[in-house]
Amino acid sequence: MATKLAAECIFCKIIRGEIPSVKLMETASSFAFLDIGPLSDGHALVIPKYHAEKMHELPDEFLADSMPVAKKIAQALNMDDYNILQNNGRIAHQEVPHVHFHVIPKPNAEEGLSMTWPAKKADVDKLKELASKLKL
Repeated sequence: MATKLAAECIFCKIIRGEIPSVKLMETASSFAFLDIGPLSDGHALVIPKYHAEKMHELPDEFLADSMPVAKKIAQALNMDDYNILQNNGRIAHQEVPHVHFHVIPKPNAEEGLSMTWPAKKADVDKLKELASKLKL
């Protein structure tokens, strides 16, 4: 499987070794390192070795490699609570336009990822209509 990297992407530069990082592990398709702006100790990033801005643009073989890498990091952290986070697009809080997965330890209520979940009441008929339109 061929990698595809972009010249000016900060994550592609990290993969190529042009920007230093604290590497945790590397596979043929993924690169994992500690985040330099961590939300908690052990906050890591898993980046595919293929430059795609959003997850739906990433070839499946690179996506398939990323989750086992994230799992190994989570196991090595030996924490009961953690988040796996992946954002797509600027308004969805994606800061670097290269697909990446955060592994964020949640050691206590103060450290790690904090968020609210503004859930809405769903109309079951509208959900069924949407599901039929999606045609997965």
